[in-house]
Amino acid sequence: MSNYKLWERFGVEMEFMIVDRDTLNVLPRADVPLGKDKDGNQLSDIEYDDIGLSNELVSHVLEFKCAHPKSTFDGLGKRFFHEIRRANKKLEKINAMLLPSACHPFMDPAEMKLWPYDCLDIYQTYDRIFNCKGHGWANLQSTHLNLSFDGDEEFGELHAAIRLLLPLIPAIAASSPYLDGKYTGYRDARIEVYRHNQDKVPEITGQVIPEQAYSYDEYNKMIFDKVKKAIAPYDTEHLLNHFFLNSRGAIARFDRGAIEIRLVDIQECPNADIAIVELEMATLKAIVNGKFAGNTHTLKEYREFLRNFDTTRLAELLTKTTKDAENAVIDWPEFLAVFGMDSANTPAAPVTAGDIWKHIYSVVKNNLTEVSQSFMEKMLERGTLSSALYKALGDAPTHEAFVTEYKKLADCLAHNRLYGISE
Repeated sequence: MSNYKLWERFGVEMEFMIVDRDTLNVLPRADVPLGKDKDGNQLSDIEYDDIGLSNELVSHVLEFKCAHPKSTFDGLGKRFFHEIRRANKKLEKINAMLLPSACHPFMDPAEMKLWPYDCLDIYQTYDRIFNCKGHGWANLQSTHLNLSFDGDEEFGELHAAIRLLLPLIPAIAASSPYLDGKYTGYRDARIEVYRHNQDKVPEITGQVIPEQAYSYDEYNKMIFDKVKKAIAPYDTEHLLNHFFLNSRGAIARFDRGAIEIRLVDIQECPNADIAIVELEMATLKAIVNGKFAGNTHTLKEYREFLRNFDTTRLAELLTKTTKDAENAVIDWPEFLAVFGMDSANTPAAPVTAGDIWKHIYSVVKNNLTEVSQSFMEKMLERGTLSSALYKALGDAPTHEAFVTEYKKLADCLAHNRLYGISE
């Protein structure tokens, strides 16, 4: 995305599991939809017009992504859906299909198989250092949003806003309440295992919320230099690039002029994912442009206010929403003030993260496409996909109940519709 100004371009990535159509057991068969070249060699990525497909670290996950930076969300969910259907058609030949949601509810991550083709040396290095046979590596599917910026000033404004958005993301996007056949106690178990998957080298993930870095030099000093120093004893062959090693909830890609937001759990259908990333982008734009600032601050004062939020305090808030999603109570006046919800503008009753999202949506909804408005309004009324799944399955579902309910998710993906909502 190099040289694109702030808000000019974006990119979206979506990851899905490949499972047996009957048992829902994971199948390491991303090779099937990716196919082979004219010489019979396995492909690791392929493009269909504006949508690309590629492998991930594990062979049972397939990624769909914008092949080129996009300037509009119009019709994007439909394009992703078209390629998802194409992939499912190929997988049907081996009695397999794509399964949405951020974590498989009963898979044993020890059964995972690394992608054995391109980049195997890199994947083996990760496996050697961190042991990728855990949920934090083998069982997490997400939706990433990449946003363009040009230069330090735009980076600083965007990064400051993203740091404040990250703790709210599980409250709109959580879809992973179950692991190992039982309720985890977290509405967003993916983020909980994600933040521990590299504990051996804690500098790589940090506190998930990135540090208060608002320029390339600050980011390099606070994050990249520490990551490179910490990994050096383990990566003696220098295979791991610091841009990819950095595993915070949003990572700066100065090599391509973008920040990648990584905390969104994959939803049940592409229109739902696009609705969430549209809302993310509209919210960030509103923050940066001072839409929530009210009359008490100038834009300059408000932007300075945004930069002063402590990383540890934001990480603690993320922990709350990781556990309770939209039901997490937010009792931090300064954080509420970011969105114009300080004590003068909010009721005396406790404010939940879900309340904040409803308020945000009321401010920015006209900046979303009509399709995303329709989906988002239903999602806000229903609650997160994780809460809908928990409502249907409870604390200790049987294996048969998991299979029945998650087949409904697969059907939602196959028809691009929401789960738990009567049409």
